[in-house]
Formats: sequence, C-alpha cells, structure tokens
Amino acid sequence: MSILNMFKQREPQTIGVGSIPLNSRYTPDRIVTLGQNDIFVFGSNLQGRHAGGAARIALNRFGAILGQGIGLQGNSYAIPTMQGGVETIKPYVDEFIEFAKGRPDLTFYVTKIGCGIAGFSYEEIAPLFSTAISEPNIHLPKDFVDIINSL
Repeated sequence: MSILNMFKQREPQTIGVGSIPLNSRYTPDRIVTLGQNDIFVFGSNLQGRHAGGAARIALNRFGAILGQGIGLQGNSYAIPTMQGGVETIKPYVDEFIEFAKGRPDLTFYVTKIGCGIAGFSYEEIAPLFSTAISEPNIHLPKDFVDIINSL
C-alpha cells in the first residue's frame, strides 16, 4: 500500500485543537495547539496532497483533508501556492481575506505561506496580504507585517 493511500484512509485529525485559544497578535513560527475558533492558514497544492511543511502539520493536527487544496477544512484553511508564480496565488489570498471578513467568529493565523517548499520570498508573498493587515481576526507573521508596513 502506498503512503498516499494510507493517508487517504485516515479521518481528518484535530488533535491540536483544544479549549484554549492561541491568542497571539502575530502568527507564531511554530503552532502546535489552537483553540476551537482558531484557524491555521497554510500553503497547499491544488491537489491537496498536504505532504510536507505547514500542510503536513495542518493534516496531522488541524483537520486538513487530503484531496482538498483550497479553503476551510477542520481548523485549517488551505491557500494554494504551488501552481505557478505569485500572480497565481493572489486570487486565492483575496478569496481567503473575503472569507475571513465574513467569519468574525473565527481567528485566522496565516503561516508564512509560499515561503517554504514553494520557494517564494517573504517580500514576494507579504504584499498579497496588505488588505488583511487591518482585519482584527486575521493574524499575520511579524515578518509579513513588517514588510507590509514598510511599503
């Protein structure tokens, strides 16, 4: 049996979700637990393979679903970052921001999407979130906030 088939047989995991909210102004570099209304925002591929980096953490701890590469899934939200250049990521970031605005009951912790396996720099990705910086329920990595504030 292939590893991918083994993963497909698993139910979504939410072992990292408890009753205490993360309650951090910025997205921490390492997240292992979330509160019930906290959402782990990670970079994914369109196929929803979630095999490495933050996507693997989302799969193993926060309810990401294999085969779903976009949107809310458990206590995680997938933004595709592996399909081309920065211009292909922007529409998904814009969709995420609009979604988050409509869900003030949830707190979204955006990881450094696209800056790991996908290979983009903070300077390339951070500006995509410039309209999110004023949203009270969207928390960004401090590195992203610093770049946005310097624009």
